[in-house]
This record gives sequence, C-alpha cells and structure tokens, in this order.
Amino acid sequence: MLSDASIIKKNLGKTPWVKICGLTDPENALECVNLGADAIGLVFFEKSPRNVSIQRAAQISKTLPDHIFTIGVFVDESYDRIMEKVNRCTLKGVQLHGNEPPDLVDRLLKENLLVVKALFAAKEPLLAQAYRYENASFFLIEYGKGGLPGGNAESWNYELSLQLKTKKPLILAGGLHPGNICQAIKAARPAGVDVSSGVEKNYGVKDLNKVKSFITRAKSR
Repeated sequence: MLSDASIIKKNLGKTPWVKICGLTDPENALECVNLGADAIGLVFFEKSPRNVSIQRAAQISKTLPDHIFTIGVFVDESYDRIMEKVNRCTLKGVQLHGNEPPDLVDRLLKENLLVVKALFAAKEPLLAQAYRYENASFFLIEYGKGGLPGGNAESWNYELSLQLKTKKPLILAGGLHPGNICQAIKAARPAGVDVSSGVEKNYGVKDLNKVKSFITRAKSR
C-alpha cells in the first residue's frame, strides 16, 4: 500500500496543489475544501494568532473528506508532543517550521506521515541547508522575515526558491494572495502553494471569495 506521502507525490499534476493554512473552524475548513483545496493546515504554535486547540483540530479533521490532507504545523516541538496531536487529531502530515534536528524528519516518516520541512531564504535553516533534511517528503520555501515563524504576509522574490538544488517537490509560501499567485507560480514553478493571511477574513477564518479566487488562479496555470 502506498503511504500518504507517496499518494500525493504520485498525483502531482501540472497545476500546483493548494494548502490553505491556519484554519480554526470546521465549517470554514470544509468550505475551503469544497472550493478545491487539497490540504488544510492546522497551526499548533501558541504564539500564533491562528493557534488551534487539540479539540478543535480534531473536529476539523473529522469534518473533512478522507482524501484531504490535514497537516499539523509545528515549531521546534518534540517528537512526543507532535505525535500526541497527530494521533488525537488524525493528522496525515506534519510541517516542521522551526530549526528542528534532521533525525526528527526520519522518525516522523516512520509513522507513515507526510513530512514537510520549511526552509528559508533569510534565516536558518537556509535553502542551502536542504541536504540536512534530504528525506523530507516536501520542502516548503519562504523568505523568513518578521516576528513569527511563517510568512507574516510578506511577499518576496519567489525566484529565490530556484536556488534550492533538490529533486524534492517544493511548496511555495509567504505573502501569497489572489493578486500575485499567478506571477509567483510562474517565477518559482512549485509543486504546491501554501496560503494563510492572503485569503483571510480575520485570524483563523478564511474569506471564501478570496479562497475561490486564489484556488482558481493557482490551478489555472
């Protein structure tokens, strides 16, 4: 049987898959999926305004169709704390968004999880340090400026992601929104795109008109 990571890699097409990140409401998450989102990101980082409780994350996962990838976003968390949330929230993948040790990627892969490792153009782990995490399922690329881990709604030179010399599929993130997604995809040619604040109504709740516009434009490439 194919692992979750193998399934999503096998199904990669000419248009990027779309992850809507930072959801906190089950109905809102389902509506994003109905508009064409391929993955939903749930943030488990207390300093984030989109931080979600285990109970709410479990509700969101339970609401979504089985084929949707629910991905927990973690920053420098331990294996045990990550796996607690994976099991209680039935997550299919994890996104490591800090400066985690490379062996954590390997341990999580053994749990048959999709493992996304974030790399940054402006802070560690840098794009040039991708070799440390060579077993990750995907690399998520963003600039890395601002007060919080994540894009901080800051657009950047997306062509910098091409400096990453790897055969791994790339997910582009950071400052994406309906107005720049086509240009960003053209510049970076990613396998997937990740958006949060660029389609938001308020923290943790997405504006469905923006979500629809974003997904339509991303998948029209």
